Amino acid sequence: MLALQTQLMYELKRFDAKEKSIQTLFIGGGTPSTVSPELYEPIFKLLKPYFAPNIEMTSEANPNSASYAWLLGMYKLGINRISFGVQSFNEEKLKLLNRAHSPKQAKEAIINASKIGFKNLSLDLIYATLGDTKELLLQDLNTAFKLPINHLSAYALTIEEGTPFERKPHMAKEKLSLTTWLFKEIEKRGFSQYEISNFGSYRSRHNLGYWLYEDYIGAGSGAVGKLGTQRFYPTANLEEYIKNPLNIQSESLSIEDKKLEQFFLGLRSCVGIKEEIMSQEELKRAQLLFTEKKLDFFENTFYNKDFLLSDEIALFLSS
Repeated sequence: MLALQTQLMYELKRFDAKEKSIQTLFIGGGTPSTVSPELYEPIFKLLKPYFAPNIEMTSEANPNSASYAWLLGMYKLGINRISFGVQSFNEEKLKLLNRAHSPKQAKEAIINASKIGFKNLSLDLIYATLGDTKELLLQDLNTAFKLPINHLSAYALTIEEGTPFERKPHMAKEKLSLTTWLFKEIEKRGFSQYEISNFGSYRSRHNLGYWLYEDYIGAGSGAVGKLGTQRFYPTANLEEYIKNPLNIQSESLSIEDKKLEQFFLGLRSCVGIKEEIMSQEELKRAQLLFTEKKLDFFENTFYNKDFLLSDEIALFLSS
């Protein structure tokens, strides 16, 4: 935690942070629920003067390590939102995904969080895995919506380098028809989609900060920060980070890179794209898509009607 404190003090100066200027805080990456709440106290003490009055503070948690005591400790620190990495309530699917928790542990952890007083609770579900059926996914949804949550994230299984699934590419089985069906089923239950993977009666302000292209500090090994058109990357090697937390690489985005990112982020979410950042040619293409009812337009902003087509639309606008 000393390395983290060192980097945070450096970043607060770099970002010229003012009192009460931090609107959201997110503890994620790795497994925050394996870290005792007491160990977070120095970080919260350091950051407290910068917390806005109605700050949203989220921590990720794994159901098997988010004990009642851990949840209570985080609640006392001021965390007011928990995002649980549930992935599924199906025993066999959890084994397939190499998850350490059981369906029972997942349900108990969420219920405990609600009892403690957390009003904003989210869970993740994974779909597009080998063996997924509508019946299995419906059971997951029905179980999820019996729990006291107001947000749900649905992610397609992706095979990434360096993960246990790298040698099992057949594990990922995404079909557009199944994804479309799943998203409609979530919305049927009263959670509106505000980003390609996120649904809720509550919209995470932290998530929206990314789509709105706001600046953010990324603290910790492997984190990413953004300030204007600058990106910052603390070393991803944990031992190196502990030795030198200020070993931070940076890159500068061009104006075109920035605009392309705003296109992709805006079209993947309820944020949309302001017409003022578009060239005449891009504006002409956006108006064509509006005429063809692929985009909506109001208050000088183009909005995507189908997030699953976001990448294709972004490429069409920017090509």
